[in-house]
Amino acid sequence: MDRVRRLQNGSDVRGVAVEGEKGRTVDLTTPVAEAIAESFGEWVIKKLEEEKGRPVEDVKISLGRDPRISGASLSVGIFAGLARAGCMVFDMGLATTPACFMSTLLLPFNYDASIMMTASHLPYTRNGLKFFTKKGGLTSPEVEEICDIAARKYANRQVKVSTLLTPPRKVNFMSAYSNHLRNIIKERVNHPVHYDTPLLGFQIIVNAGNGSGGFFTWDVLDKLGADTFGSINLQPDGMFPNHIPNPEDKVAMALTRAAVLENSADLGIVFDTNVDRSGVVDKEGNPINGDKLIALMSAIVLREHPDSTIVTDARTSMALTKFITERGGHHCLYRVGYRNVIDKGVELNKAGINAHLMMETSGHGALKENYFLDDGAYMVVRIIIEMVRMKLEGSDEGIGSLIKDLEEPLESAELRMDILSEPRYAKAKAVEVIETFKNYIKEGKLGGWELDSCGDCWVSDGCLVDATDSPTVIDAHMYRAKVSDERHGEYGWVHIRQSIHNPNIAVNMQSTIYM
Repeated sequence: MDRVRRLQNGSDVRGVAVEGEKGRTVDLTTPVAEAIAESFGEWVIKKLEEEKGRPVEDVKISLGRDPRISGASLSVGIFAGLARAGCMVFDMGLATTPACFMSTLLLPFNYDASIMMTASHLPYTRNGLKFFTKKGGLTSPEVEEICDIAARKYANRQVKVSTLLTPPRKVNFMSAYSNHLRNIIKERVNHPVHYDTPLLGFQIIVNAGNGSGGFFTWDVLDKLGADTFGSINLQPDGMFPNHIPNPEDKVAMALTRAAVLENSADLGIVFDTNVDRSGVVDKEGNPINGDKLIALMSAIVLREHPDSTIVTDARTSMALTKFITERGGHHCLYRVGYRNVIDKGVELNKAGINAHLMMETSGHGALKENYFLDDGAYMVVRIIIEMVRMKLEGSDEGIGSLIKDLEEPLESAELRMDILSEPRYAKAKAVEVIETFKNYIKEGKLGGWELDSCGDCWVSDGCLVDATDSPTVIDAHMYRAKVSDERHGEYGWVHIRQSIHNPNIAVNMQSTIYM
């Protein structure tokens, strides 16, 4: 039972699905996937019955997946589990994470729930599951509940071999999703000469990393008139032979930069495997990810909503805070974890504080206007719309000019410290170490160090604790400390956190002066 429960990874499920990773055994098998899918199906039915106050029939759930080599075999278990739960099953085939959520909203599909099979940028040996209802992605406690039920099912099942009870119905949802994105670009640009092809005259390079993002080239950009010659790694390949499909990866950004400069393109786009994250390269070849991508999106959002709060994780720079406030915005620093950042934005909006952008330094970004969904393709759509708008207004500077006054820290570093203990004790050990760090600062043992806070969004105690009547459950321990002295004032910060992916502690630090 613990084997299944340990697959929970925050609001996702992740595990090793294929042999080939040194020191790791396969734990996400087809029977395990079946038990989890069955539990999810039952959970969805239960929630719908609670909402409607009556029994429900014909509950529809879709499944999409990235091109990982374990996808086909795990799909058999997921289809079987959903059918065993009494659900109607729809096979989206190769898809993206945001598309799976949108399949619960866009007509005529509007499924009751959806599952995306992906492990994001992790190695080909891994795979995982993300869960959605019409309300959005499931929370960590909800996934924990589903994994707990699945663990009992798996332990009590006599025969751990999946049998597909009812064949799923194949659907071409990605075509509808692409059309949805195209319509947004056409409507928002509203080109005065060629409405249906607003990207005529623009060359845009796409690097899909051999993941699921190739569709954006031929089914979105090409159909809007863009020249996409020079795009790379568009064909899906579950072994990811060219580089890690990750907008934070230096190789991915370097290859995209080279393609942009070689082709004199207007923009380069980098998607992660399942397209819930993205990064870009401007026409000068400058990579825009991390803080720079948050600044770019902040500049776009604050032009339309100048008093908006921008929610980010607490690993962003002091310069980003300055960039946001100089444009009339407010910066809320919060817990690391894209789900934490997005949920904080949802909470603020419910409390009457307009938060139009929630974004993590990893490239996960969500907009209020887009269902609070972290969608790498939609993020790029907004950047493309801004690029065209600037051109129509007579500017040839390109989107990089929007962040030309963003300062960079003089020093920046990230450290990973392995936790030397048995895997089952690693989490507790990490919490012990991190709490010791917090207490050391609170007791004043380091002069000039102070736990950070963000009063505007009711966040205190090192950007971890919600100072509200109903604080959000803490899924991983982490603290940010600001550092200052009499000569320089506040000049840097240190952030220490427990990894939910691996048995280690991550330490990030930045300084605006050389030490």
